[in-house]
Amino acid sequence: MGDQSAQAPVGRGNRQVGAAPQQTTRPRWPESRHYAALDLGTNNCRLLIARPAGSGFAVVDAFSRIVRLGEGLAATGRLSDAAIDRTLAALAICADKLRRRNVVLARSVATEACRRASNGAAFIERAYRETGIALDIISAEEEARLAVLGCHILLEPGDDPALVFDIGGGSTELVLVDTRTTVPTVLDWHSAPWGVVSLTESTGTGEGPDARAAIYARMRSLVRDSMADFAARLPRGIRQPRLLGTSGTVTTLASVHLGLDRYDRSAIDGLIVPAEAMRAISADLAGKSIAERAKLPCIGTERADLVVAGCAILETILDLWPAERLGVADRGIREGILRRLMNGPAA
Repeated sequence: MGDQSAQAPVGRGNRQVGAAPQQTTRPRWPESRHYAALDLGTNNCRLLIARPAGSGFAVVDAFSRIVRLGEGLAATGRLSDAAIDRTLAALAICADKLRRRNVVLARSVATEACRRASNGAAFIERAYRETGIALDIISAEEEARLAVLGCHILLEPGDDPALVFDIGGGSTELVLVDTRTTVPTVLDWHSAPWGVVSLTESTGTGEGPDARAAIYARMRSLVRDSMADFAARLPRGIRQPRLLGTSGTVTTLASVHLGLDRYDRSAIDGLIVPAEAMRAISADLAGKSIAERAKLPCIGTERADLVVAGCAILETILDLWPAERLGVADRGIREGILRRLMNGPAA
């Protein structure tokens, strides 16, 4: 009889799939076994399945789909039926992948949309009933820490504190870290209630140069106000501020910077981009119409209406932490979860 572990529901905490109750010491899984991390955000559903490889892991399967779970949330306070249906369809694909892989340990998390929605818990229960995937609604602090754990290796060397940020669909997490330890020590963190979906829906869209300029200025103002307390706590006099971004916004803008015809993770993950170049791209995109933005290969119709909100958030972060260069990471929460699963809570 084949291994039945992948048939069991997955994701509630760090649960061993189809195994005995949790032991006091972490089991040493053979490297042929697979681990899984699922990140359900306000805009995207992402799955990563990997196996241990040396001091890290090797990806054996992945899935990513824009589901816009938080669409309309700002106005209604609820997840819409259409958004739930889109998300459940994506989760069903993830569940099928988990069944077909030899997954021994998995964790599935949900973030801002489910934290904020009045029917977030009901959606989690429905997702479990229909797909067998048990999602944990994690706090903004845990979300920030997982993002840092997943991408900190891409920070440029240095002794001063560094800033890592994750522009999501419903919120933006900023984490000040000390990188003199093997795993960065979190010195301070902040979750701003604006992501590309929530900010776009709160400010609307407009046609014509004046309307677009006014909307962009409004976005910048809202984000700046939401980060003011954190900005006031940031250390001054940093000689060479280091900045690392992990999100669809920074990977998309980096793709535009390189002039890519299609997205290429190998060209983007770990790229270092001049901050002024990202500002220039942000200003240019903010001045374009949705139709003009949609024509850009690495933006397209799926991101054309949301990318400007990401630009406004990024520019505000560059204001409060004026680094000359921006590190770009196409990794984050999922990789952080996998490192925790493979290396234990101390990772």
